[in-house]
Amino acid sequence: MRRVMEAAYAKVNLTLTVTGRRADGYHTIESLFQSVSLCDKLTLEQRERGFWLNETAGIPAEENIITRADRLLRREFPNLGGVAVTLEKNIPTQAGLGGGSTDAAAYLRGMDRLYGLGLGREGLRALAAELGADVPFCLRGGTMLAQGIGEELSLLPDMPHCWVVLCKPPFAVPTKEVYQEIDSVDILEHPDNKGMMAALNQGDYEGVCAYLSNVMETVTAAKRRQIGEIKSFLAENGADGTLMSGSGPTVYGLFSDESRAKTAAKMLRRRFADTFLTETCN
Repeated sequence: MRRVMEAAYAKVNLTLTVTGRRADGYHTIESLFQSVSLCDKLTLEQRERGFWLNETAGIPAEENIITRADRLLRREFPNLGGVAVTLEKNIPTQAGLGGGSTDAAAYLRGMDRLYGLGLGREGLRALAAELGADVPFCLRGGTMLAQGIGEELSLLPDMPHCWVVLCKPPFAVPTKEVYQEIDSVDILEHPDNKGMMAALNQGDYEGVCAYLSNVMETVTAAKRRQIGEIKSFLAENGADGTLMSGSGPTVYGLFSDESRAKTAAKMLRRRFADTFLTETCN
């Protein structure tokens, strides 16, 4: 029986702004994505026929994006063999960390390896784009500029290595609702993506921290005081920069000092169980 394993890494937004809205209702964005070491783990085992996925994190298998990814593959490969998928879920759901998208990307990569489908980078990317805006990025990860609805990707120099403390407060923020609300908000300050990219080109860690910016905080943080409280706590305990990721509610802090990051994570975990010590990865 053949088996493959794939790690599905979480991502954070170093910057995020909304640039417009398409006729189909989707918002266009400009964002810098960065992978972090917190990851889900997928094990794929060959079966003669069929598809099986364990239920995890309260998500029924039939509603999981991995199931959608499997249907998409079988549309392209009608004679595809069976598979049993075991998902070890470590990334919190509805957290702004791309947990579902990265699982789907890992499944596509894993099935390409398991069955030798020969999809290659472009074939995988075309399928990923049908599943969601973040899925193409999650296929490769690293440091990238995302435009359009997130599917137009440009590879950037690796972000300088640092430690990342992630903290998700105990509530979910529906992405769709945040994007709907952002249309009614006056965005007074947009991220300086050119400045952020210049900092990345120069390997300037302090510059990266200085350019962190997310317009979604205008909506999400205004309703949930814990977001501001977590940002303040991280800043007061050694973080070089703090930001909410995606549409929230997860907040992260960047640390150049590992011991400070460990201490901050330990203290923050006493109040928020979903607190993780991670690091950037490319």
